Amino acid sequence: MASPNTNQEKEGVVGRVLALPKVVKEKVLGISRLTKEIAQDDPRKVIHSVKVGLSISMVSLFYYYQPLYENFGLSAMWAVMTVVVVFEYTVGATLGKGLNRTIATFGAGALGVGAHHLASLSGATAEPILIGAFVFVLAAIASFIRFFPKVKARYDYGMLIFILTFSLISVSGFRDDEVLEMAHKRLSTIIIGGSACGMISIFVCPVWAGEEFHYSTANKLEILSNFLEAFVREYFKISKEGESEDNIGDSKDKAYLEGYKKVINSKSSDDSLVNFARWEPGHGKFKFRHPWDLYLQIGAFSRQCAYRMEALNAHLSSDIQGSLEIHCTIQELCLEMSLESSKALKELGSSIKTMTRSSSSNRHVANAKVIVKSLKSLFQSSSWNETDLLSLIPVVTVASLLIDIVEFTEKIADSVNDLSTLTHFRIEDIDKSPKPKPSQSSNCECIESSPKTDSLQLVILVEESMLALSESEKSNIV
Repeated sequence: MASPNTNQEKEGVVGRVLALPKVVKEKVLGISRLTKEIAQDDPRKVIHSVKVGLSISMVSLFYYYQPLYENFGLSAMWAVMTVVVVFEYTVGATLGKGLNRTIATFGAGALGVGAHHLASLSGATAEPILIGAFVFVLAAIASFIRFFPKVKARYDYGMLIFILTFSLISVSGFRDDEVLEMAHKRLSTIIIGGSACGMISIFVCPVWAGEEFHYSTANKLEILSNFLEAFVREYFKISKEGESEDNIGDSKDKAYLEGYKKVINSKSSDDSLVNFARWEPGHGKFKFRHPWDLYLQIGAFSRQCAYRMEALNAHLSSDIQGSLEIHCTIQELCLEMSLESSKALKELGSSIKTMTRSSSSNRHVANAKVIVKSLKSLFQSSSWNETDLLSLIPVVTVASLLIDIVEFTEKIADSVNDLSTLTHFRIEDIDKSPKPKPSQSSNCECIESSPKTDSLQLVILVEESMLALSESEKSNIV
């Protein structure tokens, strides 16, 4: 008689077998949904896959077309291997790997043939010793050169192919004429495979690394701009209504408040794109020696802003928000300062994206700097001496971070201006940006006036009058 445990095991196995079709169906549907999402997110990935298949099919003709096969023989496999390892998503990456592979194969092949010839002249006894010495010296030197930062960034793949090719040719047991023929065939097939990759990558729906880097830099500035707009809404709503973190803002604001993470994590992507962009020929508005270093500079300043925004985002969920009185005192200035910085960043991102030069971003930066001076004057007033320190620290921290963002926004604006000068951005004829408006009274429900708050309000009124000045008067003040 079977035990209860045996019956349960049988029932479990039968249940799993019966559920197998359902599990397989769910897996297939999941893969189908993922495939659809990837294709819809970026249709160029589908086109890239087709381009790789086309390239491999073209070079495979070396095997199937008899006259070509008779000339190259089994060496034709190097053309297929070259396409597989060289063809990348962007034109710059493809050209970079293709040129690295071709130049490294040519250099290593020449040195390998020379080393093999010298070793063969020394006699059968000394030949293996000399070949071993040559391989050791060149492999050691090439491996050490790979640690150089610039070589690591742009030529690491080439150095790897150099070591491999030199070692294969120099230690081969063929005669000199056979070694030379082998090196010639391998170099020829690699050039053919690399040329096929380059031609298809450039002329069939090209994806330019420089263009990707250009638009990603502009998008980072727009992400920072959206964060500032969302932050001031959420932060001062907390200070006014005392809402909890779960109730603040809509889904769009929450997405904006998380956007800074993409900017912080963008360094590796920026370094890769700028490396690939330097391999690309001139295309469209991007010349061969386009100033990509300025894009890296803008990206570095953007990440500095994003680090400040990460600290600002932490204050939204903090239990210590400071006193309501202090929030009401600085609210209008912080709102105006953040919005001016946000407008400047958005204008700068649009300027990069459209490659047009607009003066509105400089005006927004100037307005933000005027408000920064007003805010600093407010904090330096003697009326703050009697304020409780614990209630003052959170507010001062937030204001200080916003002031830092204004400073980095100015640096970004300077870099964008330099970029527009070097690349001859088109000058925008009509300035569609709104003129700055005088500050309105705060909607915050402040406490009743007292001798201390009267002095604070007096400072605010003076600073608000500065915001209402004309542009020429503001520039004189600055």
